[in-house]
Amino acid sequence: MSPLPSVPFSTVITACFASPRATRNPASAGTQRLTDWRIEMTHPSLVSLSLISMGRNPRTYFDPAEMAELEASVAAQGVIQPILVRPFGDAYQLVAGERRYRAAKKVKGDDYEIPVLVKDMTDAEADEVALIENVQRAQMSPTEEAVAAARVLGSCAGDHDEAAKRLGWSRATLIKRLALTNCSEAVRTALNERKIQLGHAELLAAAEKAVQDKALSAILEHNLTVAAVKQQLQSISKSMAAAIFDKSDCAGCQHNSDNQQALFGEAVSTGSCTNGACYTEKTEAELIKRKESLADEFPEVRIVRPGDQYTIIKLVAEGATGVGEEQAKACRACKNYGAAVSAIPDAMGKMYKNQCFDTACNSKMVAKRIAAEKAAEKAAAPATEKQPATAAQSSASTAKTTAAATTASTTKTTTAPTTVQDSNRVKEYRVKQWRTFTKKELMQNPEKNLLVMLSMAATGEFRHVSSGKLSEALGKMSGTKESFSCMGLTKAIDAAGTLSEEYRKMMTMGIAASAMDAIEERRLVEIMQFLELDLKNHWQLNSEFLDLLTKSEIEVLCEEIGLKAVLGKNFSKVLGQKKDDIIKALLKVEGFEYKGRVPRSMQYTK
Repeated sequence: MSPLPSVPFSTVITACFASPRATRNPASAGTQRLTDWRIEMTHPSLVSLSLISMGRNPRTYFDPAEMAELEASVAAQGVIQPILVRPFGDAYQLVAGERRYRAAKKVKGDDYEIPVLVKDMTDAEADEVALIENVQRAQMSPTEEAVAAARVLGSCAGDHDEAAKRLGWSRATLIKRLALTNCSEAVRTALNERKIQLGHAELLAAAEKAVQDKALSAILEHNLTVAAVKQQLQSISKSMAAAIFDKSDCAGCQHNSDNQQALFGEAVSTGSCTNGACYTEKTEAELIKRKESLADEFPEVRIVRPGDQYTIIKLVAEGATGVGEEQAKACRACKNYGAAVSAIPDAMGKMYKNQCFDTACNSKMVAKRIAAEKAAEKAAAPATEKQPATAAQSSASTAKTTAAATTASTTKTTTAPTTVQDSNRVKEYRVKQWRTFTKKELMQNPEKNLLVMLSMAATGEFRHVSSGKLSEALGKMSGTKESFSCMGLTKAIDAAGTLSEEYRKMMTMGIAASAMDAIEERRLVEIMQFLELDLKNHWQLNSEFLDLLTKSEIEVLCEEIGLKAVLGKNFSKVLGQKKDDIIKALLKVEGFEYKGRVPRSMQYTK
């Protein structure tokens, strides 16, 4: 092997470009820069092909016809122009000239000595030289150029201007090529192998990769034109104008057709999103956000999707589909009353309040109202038919008939009292309060306490007595710090013996009271009934209870206990605030007597 010359890096690059082929863009900055470095090369070194390994060439496709032509030339004359390599371990790595390398290896074999120039180069320098060499020699695929340009950009720390300068491209050309990196591997391969056109790739680059691969199969199978693909993508793209989510992040997105128009020669029409998965994900997130915004107002909030619109109906009091005024009030506390957020394309994101999600029940209530009105009209009809009436009598009769119909409508159609629904959260709160109130009653009534304790012992309910609470209480009263549950029965008896008569009485009454925390709800209600527990003496409207309710339930509650009437016109103003502010306002209404106002949802006898 001949000795290897030491050549400046700029000279090496220029020498590799001293090709008889015409450059693609001889006026570019990169070409001019390299031309300025041109030198004469008369004595290249020779290196066996077996010592040269493949490098980082951005080109992945080699045109078979062009390679056949080159192979014929190498077979006849050998490789005349040197390739560029860099030291790689004990051998060399190819930097530029892979077409000549491949042709020589095929027709001459591994022992063939090929002319080379050797230069120490970093990976970044090798990438830059390989890309420029390929661009200015035989035409590379745009996607091959895109991958290589991305490497050069990385070596420039993301500086687009510097990368464009090194490549001899304009910034716009660099950005257009980089946009093609979004093409799937299958699309890149198809363009590299010239199976599709650049226009196909530009259109597909704007879509998600799964869509790209599916569309590519159709393009190749049916030989679709660029225009046909554009039409198909346009039909499945999403309208940005119809988007219900915040589009701030979409401004610079590559899937925004407004940006694609600037990047590519082929793109779908402006105002479209070609990433259906992202668009759908953001839409769904916004639907959930809107649903959650209504959670404090209504017992039930649903996202209504195509087909679901027939499972809801707007709740109204009057008209052909009205349930009547009183029934409408009762419905507002029903678990099936609420709001809907539309996921139906023509009404995407719209929120519909005051909806009934039980259409069967709604139909029954409407039918009952109509039947009640007809019955009232029928009852009033005979009296008006017996004899002719004067104008005054007729007017009075009409008024009576109307009043009767209204009365029938408001009384006979009411199927449920206007009260807060029994949701799980209300039930849990209610029973918790009942247990607290019952314990207080038992501790205040020794005679009934004794009877409850005896009946519990006789019916096996003593298992609910809390030894832990009794042990704690006994320890405090006797002054013993040690837990009675650990000291044994004898020591507990001794400690109990030190109690005063008053403390013994309190401990005895505490036995029944301690069981109230664990006794079954039905047994608890039986004890409350025996005690004739009056909730008016214990319960008062409070923030903990109100916080459990939605705004519509709060309105029903206020109407039930008379708070709405006291507030009068100010009630709507109060209810229009945030929930926390509503609760604060409702608990400090002047002139309202809170004590003794127990809603039906808190009572144990309904």
